[in-house]
Amino acid sequence: MTTRRLTPIDQVLINADHALRTLFGRPQTTERTNPAEGIPEAELTDEQRRHVARLMRINHTGEVCAQALYQGQALTAKLPDTRKRLERSAKEENDHLAWCAARLEDLGDRKSLLNPLWYAGSFAMGAAAGLAGDKWSLGFVVETERQVEDHLDEHLEQIPIDDEKTRTILEQMKADEVHHAQIAHAAGGAELPAPVRAAMRMTSKMMTGTVYWV
Repeated sequence: MTTRRLTPIDQVLINADHALRTLFGRPQTTERTNPAEGIPEAELTDEQRRHVARLMRINHTGEVCAQALYQGQALTAKLPDTRKRLERSAKEENDHLAWCAARLEDLGDRKSLLNPLWYAGSFAMGAAAGLAGDKWSLGFVVETERQVEDHLDEHLEQIPIDDEKTRTILEQMKADEVHHAQIAHAAGGAELPAPVRAAMRMTSKMMTGTVYWV
């Protein structure tokens, strides 16, 4: 049985469907369950709840960006093996997206209103990384995951000790990000130039500062 080759129109429709699912629908997750399932809710003050919710809104938007980056990279990846690695990582990032959305709902807060803009920008960045070549695309994954790991460490320091539900989610996300970086590095990811890494950090800082409030 032969597999039909996807046309450019097919690719556009698939990516449009994925974008709509990521931004407005129910993401396609893996077989894993939410690690916070069954953990009792902590007694948080109103101020703590608002702060944790805003941190989780940042994490949710970060996962929206991750989906867009992976989809853009997979679209322009040169080698089938590279595309498969990116697609698998994207599915696991969808777990994070669902977990963050569920935690936001628990905390009675909303997703960022700017998610469509962040998705579009991240998709363009991912596609550009893919066009630069697979080693650079994979290197982009490595650096992205490293920066996300640092970002999650910062959030873990700010989460109240009693808030085990949020902490468990973030710790599992961190473990996954480390694993994704290791996979991309082992597959041949190249070290990105320092100016590119600095630009990525600056963009991330702008996103987190904005999404905390919007």
